[in-house]
Amino acid sequence: MDVAVRKANFAVEVDAIELTKELIRIPSVNPPGDETACANYLAGVLDRLGFATQLHSFGPGRFNLVAQLAGNGAGRPIGFTGHLDTVPLGAAPWSFDPFAAEEHDGKLYGRGTSDMKAGIACFIAACSRMLGELKSGGGVQLLLTGGEETGCDGARALAEARPELFTELALLIVGEPTSNYPYVGHKGALWMRGTAAGKTAHGSMPEHGDNAIYKATRAIDRLRGFDLDGNEHPLMGRSTMNVGTFRAGLNINSVPDKAEFEFDIRTVPGMDHRCLCTQLKSVFAGEIDLDPIVDVPPLYSEVNHPVIQRILSVCSDFHGEPITPRAVSYFTDGSVLLPPTGHPPTIILGPGEPQMAHQTDEYCYTARIQEGVNLYQALLEQGFE
Repeated sequence: MDVAVRKANFAVEVDAIELTKELIRIPSVNPPGDETACANYLAGVLDRLGFATQLHSFGPGRFNLVAQLAGNGAGRPIGFTGHLDTVPLGAAPWSFDPFAAEEHDGKLYGRGTSDMKAGIACFIAACSRMLGELKSGGGVQLLLTGGEETGCDGARALAEARPELFTELALLIVGEPTSNYPYVGHKGALWMRGTAAGKTAHGSMPEHGDNAIYKATRAIDRLRGFDLDGNEHPLMGRSTMNVGTFRAGLNINSVPDKAEFEFDIRTVPGMDHRCLCTQLKSVFAGEIDLDPIVDVPPLYSEVNHPVIQRILSVCSDFHGEPITPRAVSYFTDGSVLLPPTGHPPTIILGPGEPQMAHQTDEYCYTARIQEGVNLYQALLEQGFE
């Protein structure tokens, strides 16, 4: 049966491992990007649980899914976000079929197991155990996005095009892979493309041309002197910059009329990306055209916030030790979704293994999935308002 119309076959209480397997068997590789089948399948699961679901398209085959379980009590709902897309398989051969969802030695293998379909399955399973309590309390909202792997495309499109679908949240949980350890933030990412334009000429007569490579290399040299040292965060450390690509020239005996380079700036809380772009343009003095590729702001929740303290306390019970505040190295949809959800305290917490993200033979421990359901349920029981 086509997975796009496959019906959910769960009882009222969802089995997280089985749901993870079903999601792994639905490819949602990005690029090229197609979340249609995955979003439709989860909409069926959530409809059966009593959620009101809304699909949002942000391009051919590209979908976000918003699901709301309304609460009758006081207080705001708890929010959860996770992305439906996965990265490509890579060139290396897999030991296990990446879309078969096979279990071996306590590990569930497949593309997206850790990053991050297991996280989505765990949260839905936790909600299925507490439908009555959630309905009598503040309720819950799931923001399941497409296009995260290529720069939070789906989350940004949803926030811009459908602001009415959002509600103010008491808490936002980002289910990215953390081995069920809570993280309070991440650096931002500003990826930029710089383009230098010149004039072509024969290589034996360079004086008749304008070499774009020279302009680009001058600009890169200025970048190396760009001051980011003053931007430091006590938990995340310093902001960083790296030039990652350079493309120019068609043949050796011509003056190149175009050169492109791309660079990656990782920002910390307190840095404004628009201000940073303005500063960079002034550094290049009009010689370089700048275009953003990825623009994701940093995310940080104050460790001393009462909600964050309660989360850390619950998680410490599961880990058997006090929680040390940490930040993840990757970016998430969380920072893009903060404004439309009212800037709630936000935690990054999921059952996947961080070191397995984007890897060949990606897996997630089945015990970690089971623990993740219990952990999410314990957080839902807190009834944050």
